[in-house]
Amino acid sequence: MMGPAHSLSGAAAWLGVGAAAAAAGYPMPWPVLVVGALICAGAALAPDLDHKSATISRAFGPLSRGLCEVVDKISYAVYKATRAPKDARRTGGHRTLTHTWLWAVLIGAGSSALAATTDRWGVLVLLFVHLVLAVEGLLWRAARMSSDILVWLLGATSAWILAGVLDQPGNGAGWLFTGPGQEYLWLGLPILLGALVHDIGDALTVSGCPILWPLPIAGKRWYPIGPPKGMRFRAGSWVELKVLMPVFMLLGGVGGASALGFI
Repeated sequence: MMGPAHSLSGAAAWLGVGAAAAAAGYPMPWPVLVVGALICAGAALAPDLDHKSATISRAFGPLSRGLCEVVDKISYAVYKATRAPKDARRTGGHRTLTHTWLWAVLIGAGSSALAATTDRWGVLVLLFVHLVLAVEGLLWRAARMSSDILVWLLGATSAWILAGVLDQPGNGAGWLFTGPGQEYLWLGLPILLGALVHDIGDALTVSGCPILWPLPIAGKRWYPIGPPKGMRFRAGSWVELKVLMPVFMLLGGVGGASALGFI
């Protein structure tokens, strides 16, 4: 899928988690619901770090473009080193390593560790990166018409304000994980979820997605998981723009209203 659909699906997924948490007796404070939805929207773009033309490659200028080049090469090297005889030959690393459940778990766990073991600056870095990506995904038309510096300033300002809101008593810095030193440990959850939602979205497209790597399926290590071929669509097609994106917005609205106790 394209960037805007990925971001919408990520936000909708976290709002759905908020609704489920409320139903289970662990309601999210509204800042956790809002911040988590924005982080998940940004994290749903991150697996495309292996694609030099993806939204994330433009988000942070030369730094993100260079990082995408490195991740593409690493992903391709991992693919070549682990491919089974039935896996296709490739010339690049897109939709390989960063599009797997293992990557999602590692990036989520790493983010939780960073948030829990660093001072406020580690939390601010996580918020800044994912809020910039959320702007690029959810407000992509405005972001492309604006300068990168304005988007970065918006991300930095929003990260600072939202971190301050979360730090207030009862606003969610210690939501879910309440032990000493476990504040913000939950930040890894929307990042993990965003990566998985990205992979599921890509699995719906023509090429499928090797989410279950390295589990062998039908003689392949990089088996492209997806629905029957007749149910798949091309990225950017009318199905994505006219059907899935409105559905994501509707589901997100229902999930958010349920999480906040309105329905």
